[in-house]
Amino acid sequence: MKKLLTAFAFTIASACSYATPVDLSSWSEEGGGDWTVAGDTHSVFQRVNTALPAVFYNNTNSQGLALSGQITVETTGDDDFIGFVLGYNTGDSSNANADYLLIDWKQNNQQVGSYGNRGLAISRVTGEFNFSDFWGHENVVEELQRGANLGDAGWVDNETYDFDLIFNSTNVQVFVNGVLEINISGTFADGSFGFYNLSQGSVRYAGIEEEIAPPAVPAPGVLLLMGLGLGIMSIVRRKA
Repeated sequence: MKKLLTAFAFTIASACSYATPVDLSSWSEEGGGDWTVAGDTHSVFQRVNTALPAVFYNNTNSQGLALSGQITVETTGDDDFIGFVLGYNTGDSSNANADYLLIDWKQNNQQVGSYGNRGLAISRVTGEFNFSDFWGHENVVEELQRGANLGDAGWVDNETYDFDLIFNSTNVQVFVNGVLEINISGTFADGSFGFYNLSQGSVRYAGIEEEIAPPAVPAPGVLLLMGLGLGIMSIVRRKA
């Protein structure tokens, strides 16, 4: 019990004490988006519905870090992909040898050439931007895992979601509203954190914070405590 309480304390301390706001003014964009950073540099708005995957990324090798914040789709007029990239590098939009992770979330099922499934998923990308591949998770986009609870559930218009992403070289975890949705192990390339949209405009990423990630392979019970800690932080964010 003492070890579990220590792990819980570490999780809360990490979430409360060491997270620092991220200055988005130095981030870069690739693809078809139109990204506008707010005056306080801690949020960014992607305006357009684009046929090219749109990425806004931090230009920094980011393994060993955790990224937190909120995401909101501020429209009722579309139902496509929002999300993140991990291990992205400059030029990967046209790089046939790209190798990074894509975390995307679609509101509704839809066929546009290939079939786009609603829900949250993580995929490995090993090639350049191509609408059909990214839409259908096929060819250069290999789907690896779907969300534990949101794998077949879409995001809701004008609803703000808390997210926490943990990026290690052998493990990636994704929490939505403090709930662990994706926990995948493997060998992952280093590169940037970034935000991602496909055929979806009016998306805001806000309150972005960064901290050192917890261990890549938590001891038994720590994941449960980590989820509880992140859940508490989600409540604190909503009340703030």
